[in-house]
Amino acid sequence: MAPRKPKVIVTRKLPDAVETRMRELFDAELNLDDTPMGPEALAAALKRADVLAPTITDRLDADLIAQAGPQLKLIANFGVGVDHIDVAAAHERGIFVTNTPGVLTEDTADLTMGLILASARRLVEGAGMIQAGEFHGWTPTWMLGRRLRGKRLGIIGMGRIGQALARRAAAFGLAIHYHNRKPVSPLIAEELEATYWESLDQMLARMDFVSVNCPHTPGTYHLLSARRLKLLQPHAFIVNTARGEIIDEAALAGLLERGAIAGAGLDVFEHEPAVNPKLLKLRNVVLLPHMSSATIETRLDMGEKVIINIRTWMDGHKPPDRVIPDLL
Repeated sequence: MAPRKPKVIVTRKLPDAVETRMRELFDAELNLDDTPMGPEALAAALKRADVLAPTITDRLDADLIAQAGPQLKLIANFGVGVDHIDVAAAHERGIFVTNTPGVLTEDTADLTMGLILASARRLVEGAGMIQAGEFHGWTPTWMLGRRLRGKRLGIIGMGRIGQALARRAAAFGLAIHYHNRKPVSPLIAEELEATYWESLDQMLARMDFVSVNCPHTPGTYHLLSARRLKLLQPHAFIVNTARGEIIDEAALAGLLERGAIAGAGLDVFEHEPAVNPKLLKLRNVVLLPHMSSATIETRLDMGEKVIINIRTWMDGHKPPDRVIPDLL
């Protein structure tokens, strides 16, 4: 008799190819209408599933995880960030948590570089002028932006995405600076010609552009606080493709509204999907709907990672992308 396929509950609609493969390999329960699950639906799924495959829209706190059935042994997250999962609570119950690292790196770095360009050169604002019929011909002083070459970029978080961004930014002539929990290896630092700043405060005060590329953890919540944001120079731009909670959004909106900094490019928001109303009214902000990893290739690769983690667990081995609480 063939072994029983594990019950895998998928919380959101995934690409067709990923869902088809999951149906072939597992007893997969799909979310065909893509309606986000509320706490009650998630609790019910945790009681029935052997494996839960959630996304960033699912808040799996300690109280919800405590309601999981004894058969639940794996939470195979569709995404890199796991700040929506109480990994420590899952670990205490003997539940593995996995994510999908690596496959988002290049596309996220591309979009981050795009936000730097769009913010500095006022691309979205210019496109809006065309759409509104406000382009009446070229003039020497209209729609002036900022040159990238020769400016300083400060990267907060020099992991995979931060390093990929550094390579792109260097091609545009930006000098690379970074703040991280610890310096990168000498080989990487030499390759990127990157300057390490142990003090985030000192780095912020000297940069022309700042990019947030670190994970959201309890230690990075409001890492860019109102106090730190005030350290930015008036001509500085800030870009965030990591997590909205890392920046004090209300304080950032106030600085932008007053013209205390030059501009911002935001793909994520503190109270997502809600966006601070002040930001929506500003012309010096480029706002995107959390789309840094939104390419067909990345979504397929993410799905493949989820499947590999589940199959490895099925075979009695530790999944390759297991998230360890002590390393968060």
